[in-house]
Amino acid sequence: MCGIVGYVGQQEAVGVVVEGLRRLEYRGYDSAGVALASAGGLHVAKRAGKLANLDKVLAEQPPAPTTTGIGHTRWATHGAPNDVNAHPHTDCHGRIAVIHNGIIENFAELRDTLERAGHEMDSETDTEVVAHLLEEVLPACDDDLGEALRTVCRLLRGAFTLVVVDAQDPDTVVAARRSSPLVVGRGDGENFVASDVSAFIAHTRDAVELGQDQVVVVTRDHVVITDFHGQPAEGTPYQVDWDASAAEKGGYDWFMLKEIDEQPQAVADTLLGRLSPNGTLQLDEMRLSDDDLRDVNKVIIVSCGTSFYSGLVAKYAIEHWTRLPCEVELASEFRYRDPVLDRSTLVVAITQSGETMDTLMATRYARAQRAKVLAICNTNGSTIPRESDAVIYTHAGPEVAVASTKCFLAQIVACYLLGLYLAQVRGTKYGDEIATILDQLHGIPAAVQIMLDGAEQVRALARELVGATSVLFLGRHVGYPVALEGALKLKELAYLHAEGFAAGELKHGPIALVDEGVPVFVVAPPRAREVLHDKVVSNIQEVRARGARTIVLAEDGDESVVPYADELIWLPRVPTLLQPLVATVPLQLFACELAAALGHDVDQPRNLAKSVTVE
Repeated sequence: MCGIVGYVGQQEAVGVVVEGLRRLEYRGYDSAGVALASAGGLHVAKRAGKLANLDKVLAEQPPAPTTTGIGHTRWATHGAPNDVNAHPHTDCHGRIAVIHNGIIENFAELRDTLERAGHEMDSETDTEVVAHLLEEVLPACDDDLGEALRTVCRLLRGAFTLVVVDAQDPDTVVAARRSSPLVVGRGDGENFVASDVSAFIAHTRDAVELGQDQVVVVTRDHVVITDFHGQPAEGTPYQVDWDASAAEKGGYDWFMLKEIDEQPQAVADTLLGRLSPNGTLQLDEMRLSDDDLRDVNKVIIVSCGTSFYSGLVAKYAIEHWTRLPCEVELASEFRYRDPVLDRSTLVVAITQSGETMDTLMATRYARAQRAKVLAICNTNGSTIPRESDAVIYTHAGPEVAVASTKCFLAQIVACYLLGLYLAQVRGTKYGDEIATILDQLHGIPAAVQIMLDGAEQVRALARELVGATSVLFLGRHVGYPVALEGALKLKELAYLHAEGFAAGELKHGPIALVDEGVPVFVVAPPRAREVLHDKVVSNIQEVRARGARTIVLAEDGDESVVPYADELIWLPRVPTLLQPLVATVPLQLFACELAAALGHDVDQPRNLAKSVTVE
């Protein structure tokens, strides 16, 4: 989940590379470093901590002018986050510099072989072995760095993106990928490689996504792609449809606040263009036929973290609209329990980045079992959509803050679209029923905006509760995943003990956590779900009787909760299945404000990275 960038062109490389790292720092910020290649050799600078530490080093020891360089921002896997383990890593003679995203599983045996051959390692990382392997094979490859990297890649096991420069070939950057993201940016007299297009979006929107087991040799005028055996290969070209300003804060204190405020647009854009001229639902990226979908007898959703909670919301809608059984699985556990899959199973992989390793391996397992796989993803051209049978892209735009907000809402909307599409194909909903639900979905951006317009109430509440040491969240039906997501946001950002529970489980153990003054958020279902609603009102009374401070999220005008709520957050009136799209917003705002009040880095919480590309 590290950030990588490489540049060859006509501009001063250090500026381009550091600018790229700044846009990639959300992928990891344990350390950062650059290697700049010129006729005078390599200039390597790296420091533990955030990018500002590297900036200081480069200001104090400016490198010689050069137009070729690579850079890395790290989320530590092998080795502690310190200066020595920071990337780039070099060979014994300082000729070759390597940066890496992923894990090399057989690095220990490779390291042992290299050390017995006389190579001396400085770091604890798996990455350093690649620099020494390149040093070892370069002479046999006639000093051709591309051929040397292909040779080395054939020796490696695991998931990796590698980017390499050679002081003796200072006008070339070579990169390789296996099960880890790598994209090429094509410019005019300059070319780029990166783990994410945001690294070079200020310079070009012309991108090429590398395929599995491919190597790319980049000069200022050429991009040459081969497979690991040297055979010509092609990546997947595409045009990036957003610009650099979309990845800037735009005057907000935090990217997360900006992205929370972008949620009405994210929902609207994800719904855009989904109706055909005759009024039926259409999903342009759906590569599964109607017959394929009619054959489905079970849906399994696999995902991680926040995406997992969007899947839990989706389960209620899919089962209700299609009458198909729907399971929701943590991707990290899925393939290890020997799940029952066949050609009639539809596996839905939900992922913001399209590179989440646990989810990727789950989808590969599903395909190996002949199940159909559909991806819900926010990143065009990423690995999971490319390896799936179908894809529904969310159109939330770039999400920079590590804690997901707008992508969560967009994922829920995409899941609803999938459920409605299955209902349409399978005939479990009439066309007018589907049209009504779609109309309700099109009203959600305005409902979310209402929550955003009332944000000050929630932010003031967060500042008031800055001394809280434990916060509980309760919900039923689709309110239960909302409670889980609210608790996760608080854990991620404020580093507080926070738990989400199904409200009906309260008396089966969690009520023991309720003590005098403990804040308890309760998501009350709409009054139309009368039985559920009344049970949740009883739950509110139960925790209040034991001293809890009750913060109730309730449908506008629901007077029945007023006597039992210490704080009321009114939600716009929406159908029950759509309530998570409005109920989640105040919980996002609460976590963001509380974390800021505690002095934490909201966009880059400790120990976390945006895209988890290792298992």
